[in-house]
Amino acid sequence: MSSKTPLLEVIALDAADAEGAQAGGADRLELVADMAQDGLTPSLETVRDVLSATDLPVRVMLRDNGSFAVGDLEGLRADTARLIDAGAREFVFGFLNIDSEIDLDACEALIKEVDGLPWTFHRAIDRTRDPLRAYDQLASLGCDTVLAAGHPNGVASGLSVLQRLAQRESGPELLVGGGLRAQQVHLLRAGGVRGFHVGSAVRPGGWQSPVDAETVRTWVDLVKS
Repeated sequence: MSSKTPLLEVIALDAADAEGAQAGGADRLELVADMAQDGLTPSLETVRDVLSATDLPVRVMLRDNGSFAVGDLEGLRADTARLIDAGAREFVFGFLNIDSEIDLDACEALIKEVDGLPWTFHRAIDRTRDPLRAYDQLASLGCDTVLAAGHPNGVASGLSVLQRLAQRESGPELLVGGGLRAQQVHLLRAGGVRGFHVGSAVRPGGWQSPVDAETVRTWVDLVKS
C-alpha cells in the first residue's frame, strides 16, 4: 500500500498559499474554502487562480456543508463538472450515511463525475464505526488516497489505528493529517506512513495568515530526511 516516496500535502486556500507551499517544497496541495467548517468546495475563480499560480498537483475539495453527510448531491455533481472545465484534475471527497458508514451512493455518484481522475477520501473515515473495515471498502471504490487521523480528535488519539492502516499491504495510499505535530512524524514514518498532510502547522500566524514557505521547508525536511 505505502509508496516508498514520502509526500507532503499542504492545505491551500488561495494562490498565495499555493505559491508559499511550492516555494517551500511541498509535493501537492489540497484546495479548500472555509476552514471554519473544516474545508468546503472552493470557488471556480479560486481554482483558476491557484492552478495558474502553481504547477503542483492540486486536489480540490468537493464538500458543501460542515458535516460528513452529503448535502445537495446534484449541486456537487454540477460543481464537479464545472471544476473539471476550469482545469481541476484531482479531487477530495467522502460522505457518511446516518449509520456512520460510507455513503456508497453519494460517493459513487461523484466517482462517475470525476471519471477516472485521482481522488482522496478525506477524514470522514475517522467518524465511521470501524475505520479499518471502511478502509477496505474504499479500496474497492477506486480512490488512490485516504486522508485519516485515526480518530475524530486527531492524530494524537488515532496513532494505534494509523499504525494498523499503514500495515495494510494493498489499497489506497494512507495520508496522515488532522492535528499532525512534528514530533509525531518519526513514529509514523517508522510504522510505514509515507504521506503527511498539514494546514495550520505551516501557518505560524494561524488560518488568517498565508502558508509560510520556510515552515513548509522545515516539514519537507522532517518528512523526507
